[in-house]
Amino acid sequence: MPRSVATDRRPTRLAEFRRQLLEGGLDGYLVAHLPNIRYLTGFTGSTALLLVDARRAILITDFRYSVQAAEESGEVCEIEIDQVSLWDRLKRVAQGLQGAVLGFERDHMIVRDAERLSQLEVARVVPSPDLVAGRRVSKDAEEVEAIRSAATLAHEALDEVLLTVRIGETEVAIAARLEAALRVRGSQWHPFQTIVASGPRAALPHARTTTRAVASGDWLLLDFGAYVDGYCSDITRTVVVGRPADTRQREIYTLVQRAQRAALDGIRAGMSGRAADGLAREVIVSQGFGSAFGHSLGHGIGLEVHEGPRLSPVADGTLPTHAVVTIEPGIYLPGWGGVRIEDDVYLGPAGPELLTDGKTELLELH
Repeated sequence: MPRSVATDRRPTRLAEFRRQLLEGGLDGYLVAHLPNIRYLTGFTGSTALLLVDARRAILITDFRYSVQAAEESGEVCEIEIDQVSLWDRLKRVAQGLQGAVLGFERDHMIVRDAERLSQLEVARVVPSPDLVAGRRVSKDAEEVEAIRSAATLAHEALDEVLLTVRIGETEVAIAARLEAALRVRGSQWHPFQTIVASGPRAALPHARTTTRAVASGDWLLLDFGAYVDGYCSDITRTVVVGRPADTRQREIYTLVQRAQRAALDGIRAGMSGRAADGLAREVIVSQGFGSAFGHSLGHGIGLEVHEGPRLSPVADGTLPTHAVVTIEPGIYLPGWGGVRIEDDVYLGPAGPELLTDGKTELLELH
């Protein structure tokens, strides 16, 4: 995200992270998950390791990013560039950790890299929870505004594309126009593979966009997002194409809309993810469609499109103040189609705040 001296959060984040390590009995920590590295240092390259101890933060990357790493992270990190192997360079820079206890991200380390890490003879390496991801759950004001900007951009792109949808065109053609509209408005990339699913394929919660042609009366489900200053938005809208919705379409859509509204009205920081999920699920279950809502109500969103916290029937963790989450109930009926409505919500101290536009009235494109 754009930074100034007044709003640069990285020194504070690193200082708080060091205190967390000390409290956890760790002398240092190796960060390998790129979103976590970006959060702590601002580095946006595709390969890096970050070693943090009580005195230093050392960013290790390769020749491709020698200039970029210095520009993005040189104010808060020592930069180490290696032409051959980041892991060999790590061995050299870790020499000062003689006898130290070094944690690493057990949730993100592949076996091969864990084996490499175990060869650090100077330190005792221990698998640890993802300490950085836990810190990322609560967003600061700049992060919330970046997600809001990504949501605004996404809605502008959607509004443009919905005006152009025509019977007979393919899902991939619609997806291509939507992705182009996102890019020309400034989306740095797509936070996930855009979903455009029509007709009975709308019953596939994570449908793969295909060359199926849209027919009159079809559901058209669009699940997409924008990526602004490193932060994601995640939106789903479901519309009817070619004619007014029939009675069953309207009934199912209204039920999903009611379920989402119950969650938007009732969700609060401090409640459990299980309780938040139940706000919407109870509405759908009460009408006999519980088995057709097979996924969780939502998830956290930020530097990654799926991050903490979770909103699901098995999520007992507390939703923290300043989290940003999706609210996305759905009903999916194989052979007929499905409806999902998704918005992004900031859980502020004064209550929930929509970052997306919240315009969920059923659209009939004809």
